[in-house]
Amino acid sequence: MLKKERLFTPGPTPLHPRVQEALSRPIPHHRSEEFRGTFRECRAGLARFLKTSHDVLILSCSGSGAMEAAVVNTVAPGQAMLALVAGHFGQRWAEIGRAHARDVRVLEAPWGEAVSPSDVARALDRDSAIRAVFVQLSESSTGARHDVEALAGVTRDRPGTLLVVDAISGAGAMPLETEAWGVDVVVVGSQKALSLPPGLAFMAVGPKAWAQIERCSSPRFYFDLLRETDVGGFPLSPEMVGQSASTGKVYAPYDEDVIPTAQAMWQ
Repeated sequence: MLKKERLFTPGPTPLHPRVQEALSRPIPHHRSEEFRGTFRECRAGLARFLKTSHDVLILSCSGSGAMEAAVVNTVAPGQAMLALVAGHFGQRWAEIGRAHARDVRVLEAPWGEAVSPSDVARALDRDSAIRAVFVQLSESSTGARHDVEALAGVTRDRPGTLLVVDAISGAGAMPLETEAWGVDVVVVGSQKALSLPPGLAFMAVGPKAWAQIERCSSPRFYFDLLRETDVGGFPLSPEMVGQSASTGKVYAPYDEDVIPTAQAMWQ
């Protein structure tokens, strides 16, 4: 008798059947035209998923790797960043910043609540040196949701301050209008609402963020986002070529069924 495992966890989530089928195929070489074509499909599908016409990058790492990439590419050593901490993963933003010698400022809310956008506005009014605000869409350690739309309203007209959103557990499960709201960077993991295996991370990067990334003097190599803009493929050999080959095939049905269902459950 076949035994079907069901995962009732924040992530990894059960694999979509189309992903399982795609992963059973032979993998293409990541420098082949076949792979480049699929890679472009993946990026276009991810842009639709994240509601943006701007760049979406595919990184071969966990969601936490993309969080680290967001910090080291947007804030230089010694520069100020503001971490909104309302749970374990908000603390991770602060930990990453300190590990890379950033000047980490913290705004906290009790676990189970969210940091108020008005408190963020006051903090930025007091300190114009803050280069970026880092926040979770969904703080999965508590289930709290930050009002990203309102936070984007605070940062949107501040030319020197970005809004960077960890949407690893939220994208696809609750509303997120990346471009319409004016979110500068969004980080997503493959193993949550997208129902892909762990091992890939996705980043939506807007023009305001690219301008700051180009100016940022932070040393980086593997997570240098400027090298990730080649639409033909990964700059380095990816860990999960098979996963990447599968992603471009599954976004259309997500728009039709999985995402609306998840968002209805959240509401």
